Amino acid sequence: MLAAHIIGIFNQQFEIPSQTVLVGGGEEPLYLPATYLPATSLPATPSQIIFRADYAASALHEVAHWCLAGARRRLLPDYGYWYEAERDAQQQARFEQVEGRPQALEWIFSEAAGMPFKVSCDNFDDQALNKAHFCGCVQTHAQALLSAGLPLRAAKFAASLAAHMPQGCKDFATLARYRQLPD
Repeated sequence: MLAAHIIGIFNQQFEIPSQTVLVGGGEEPLYLPATYLPATSLPATPSQIIFRADYAASALHEVAHWCLAGARRRLLPDYGYWYEAERDAQQQARFEQVEGRPQALEWIFSEAAGMPFKVSCDNFDDQALNKAHFCGCVQTHAQALLSAGLPLRAAKFAASLAAHMPQGCKDFATLARYRQLPD
């Protein structure tokens, strides 16, 4: 099971130094910050990145959010973001602004893990979608992330995926891989 493998890779890398664990089986994705023992800075429970069911793609996507979230956002449930299940065109545009970069990083993680990737507009109202535009944004963000160098946690996780996943791809960071989104 790919999701279990991803959990093992993530938790080995980040559970102790970052006090964060990746957990599958969620009904919906959710990030829960660590809780601390009263009057101390000692964690009672680590932060949890909970992904949907046992979907490996959901695991990679939620880890992408964590890798991009700053220290303040990692103190907030779901990083302080909002989520609207049904969106009009303006709300969908805001969603795409927030989601472009995490999906780009998910694509990079998918390449490192040797897994397929599909852009998710996460909105089933076709009138509010401009999928081609959003795909272009994801592609631009992926190229920018690789050109600038991945954030430290993202680079560490991607390298671990490439090294330890059954179909891991060691040349995942080659810009040529990101010239066109996979179908």
